[in-house]
Amino acid sequence: MPDTPKPKHDHASLNFPEGFLWGAATSAFQVEGNNTNADWWEWEQKNQPAEKRSGLSANQYELYEKDFDLAKELGHNSHRLSIEWSRIEPEEGQFNQEAIDHYIKVLKVLKSLNFTVMLTLWHFTNPQWFAEKGGWTNFKSAFYFERFVKKIAPELLDYVDFWITINEPGVYTFMSYLGGDSAGAFPPAKKNTTQALLVTWNLARAHKKAYKVLRSLHPQKPIGIAQNVQSFEPFHKHSLIEQFAVGISDMVTNHSFYFLTKGYHDFLGLNYYFNYRLNRQKGLLPEVANPEVQERDVSDLGWEIYPEGIFSVLTDLADGLPIYITECGIASTNDDRRTRFLINYLQEVYRAIESGVKVKGFFYWSLIDNFEWHRGFDPRFGLVEVNYETQKRTIRPSALVYREIIKRNAIPHDLLKLLGHGIRVEDVLKEGIHHD
Repeated sequence: MPDTPKPKHDHASLNFPEGFLWGAATSAFQVEGNNTNADWWEWEQKNQPAEKRSGLSANQYELYEKDFDLAKELGHNSHRLSIEWSRIEPEEGQFNQEAIDHYIKVLKVLKSLNFTVMLTLWHFTNPQWFAEKGGWTNFKSAFYFERFVKKIAPELLDYVDFWITINEPGVYTFMSYLGGDSAGAFPPAKKNTTQALLVTWNLARAHKKAYKVLRSLHPQKPIGIAQNVQSFEPFHKHSLIEQFAVGISDMVTNHSFYFLTKGYHDFLGLNYYFNYRLNRQKGLLPEVANPEVQERDVSDLGWEIYPEGIFSVLTDLADGLPIYITECGIASTNDDRRTRFLINYLQEVYRAIESGVKVKGFFYWSLIDNFEWHRGFDPRFGLVEVNYETQKRTIRPSALVYREIIKRNAIPHDLLKLLGHGIRVEDVLKEGIHHD
């Protein structure tokens, strides 16, 4: 009799490329607190209940050294953060040197800890004076942003390794000018398709202008955007209408802004959170199927947990440019889910790399719990828990698992036990299966 074949199961670690960037991300308005010159601050005072206003947030404006020390303790070699335009230019054409000096100190601390720094220049919020001029619907908005970049970039140049000009232009346009989601909208909370198209156009112009400024300052420092990308699937495999809707949705959501700014990217920054299944049940157009109705695994925000989706978007957008995953994370008060999320999603990133996609880094969202825009403080994304009453920081176990992955620059096979690998069915059956 022939020998029983060995099981096809590889116990080797899943190794990432040498020099891979491992870190986490934050944005200034979401963690600093007291950004009183921003349009969001003005808007939330009038439109949000007190518990959903940003207020002091995580007070990182004062506690940044403590947070960066925690990131270092957790093994991170890079960090993505943003600066707040409304602090730096609180009045039109008037720049606050104290705020500029503060951000220089922030970046100096990161560099002293040997972090690779990825800096975002615009992350959703605007100076109030800018908003009063029509914000991104104003044709001069790209000029105002370019003026800001010309002022701030030379001041920060020595402490920045990667530039992100614009964060998630599509999300901003959708939430601010197309009615947002069912939970609310971003300021100015309008629903106007013409204005939405104008905002998209002006954001593209602003990126290109900023790209030229940054390129002239230092040609070797890579420049890009952080684009929210989404994966789409037809609910019915053979539905031509659904397949067509998937293609259109992908082009509009994931590719259109890159098309408008073609030639002005040194890398692609991808933020991945969403998978959508398009289901045609009645009428001509398919609708997004509700993952909770289908009893799919979702985050505390109802966003489907779908690791395969990040592989799909990475392979779809692989066009020769390096790719950095500039955000990817889960809102969950159950940290075990965050651990499984990290391992599952990073497995798919590894598989994309093995398939030839040039992924060069991963930034988990977020380093610490933060103000989650119109949803307030309930969503918990952080590797580090924040007690908003005391501002105490507590490292979550998932952060320690992430540290182990970073330390090895690999997903060791032992960590797959957290997903059920190595659990014997016989042992489970002997112990008995407990029913609810």
